[in-house]
Amino acid sequence: MTATPSEPPEISIDAALPVPPYEQIRRQISDLIRAGVLIDGTRLPPVRQLAVDLGLAVGTVARAYQELEIASLVATSRGGGTRVVGVSGPAPSHREALLSARARDYVTDVRRLGASDEEALTAIKAALTP
Repeated sequence: MTATPSEPPEISIDAALPVPPYEQIRRQISDLIRAGVLIDGTRLPPVRQLAVDLGLAVGTVARAYQELEIASLVATSRGGGTRVVGVSGPAPSHREALLSARARDYVTDVRRLGASDEEALTAIKAALTP
């Protein structure tokens, strides 16, 4: 699923991670909600559609949505789908914290690979180029 103004941002699964796919989905959607990217009332993709898009079992996506519902971040209604709930607006400080955490994770990985700062910055610039 690709981000456009009318669609949620892309959710992806990294099979190389030791984190289960349902947890990867839950974390990405939770982060998007807490960062204010997905706001109150935003409809998430149907479970079956997201499962097909990600090449996962329906139960895997359903579990992620269930975990989000338990955390009171989304609500599911029959015929209405799953929507973000109880979010008043963007949380810039949380967004900044998420960006910083992801940057630290990236730097840790770069250091583990033995790459230089210049190589790390080059890789970031290349990743940002469409």
